[in-house]
Amino acid sequence: MTNTPSPEHAENVEHETHEEHPAHLARPRTSWRSAPLSAVRGGLVGAAESVPGISGGTIALVVGLYDDLIDAAGQVLHGGRELVSGLVRRRGTAPAVRALRAVDWPLIVPVLLGMAVVLLLSLRIVAPLLESHPVPVRSVFFGMIVVSVAVPLRLMPGRFRALDGVLMALAAVAGFLLTSLPPGQVDDPSLWFVFLGAAVAINALVLPGVSGSFVLLAMGLYVPVQQALSDRDLAFVGVFVLGAVVGLGCFVKVLQWLLHHRRQGTMAVLAGLMVGSLRALWPWQEEDGTLLAPTGSVVVPVLLALAGAAVVLVAMAWEARAARRTAGRA
Repeated sequence: MTNTPSPEHAENVEHETHEEHPAHLARPRTSWRSAPLSAVRGGLVGAAESVPGISGGTIALVVGLYDDLIDAAGQVLHGGRELVSGLVRRRGTAPAVRALRAVDWPLIVPVLLGMAVVLLLSLRIVAPLLESHPVPVRSVFFGMIVVSVAVPLRLMPGRFRALDGVLMALAAVAGFLLTSLPPGQVDDPSLWFVFLGAAVAINALVLPGVSGSFVLLAMGLYVPVQQALSDRDLAFVGVFVLGAVVGLGCFVKVLQWLLHHRRQGTMAVLAGLMVGSLRALWPWQEEDGTLLAPTGSVVVPVLLALAGAAVVLVAMAWEARAARRTAGRA
């Protein structure tokens, strides 16, 4: 006699399987023909990172890059470890070459180039604009992030659970407290502090809702980084890049595992961090981050917030359409 599993048992088995083997693991390798589009998407991530309160990870989620970038970063780190291990233990570089060949270079190279170019441009354009017109600029980004909260919720493999609500609420509180930190002021930071700041800020880059620029602001490094880039201070920039590489290497494999094996709860936490980050984007606040009630006419800020929300909705619709096209060709 064959035992037929109950509907509840079948649903649980299906949910567990989906958690352990998410669909994105079977994603085909990117074609170099899509490099221009990947560079544009990377540029959007870079532009977000230039604004304190906006996370590049949030935009990566919206444009459909998040999982792929985390996986590609994990592959690069694996190849790097194989290379170092092979050289130290004198086993040769063949395992490292195989690991690096498996990296989705047609995706990661144009994305990183787009991020770097637009980030440098944005630091010269968006940051001064935010300083001179804070309410309109924050209004646009506020609307964008409000709508973006729906993205990680849509990427959950199962139904929203009570545990997901708890995780989301805790992450929202953590995000709110993080963005409540007052800006720091460091006129001449030591290189060890630059290294530490880069290692922490790069982890904010890969976490939606946590802004790398805001972390640098809180640590007092945002202005020194801008100045070092303008002055072409190679020692400062080199230490910053090294810290970013080390910080990313320590964190990305953990995040990759969470996305593959604890995706439901991870997406709830990411959504909560995005909700908490809205505190940094409230249009009306003092220079030290103290929140204020709306003053003057609120019509323009509301319209700008709606415009920002509309931009994200269009991006989400475009990404959903592109995903359906890709699935249809598979």
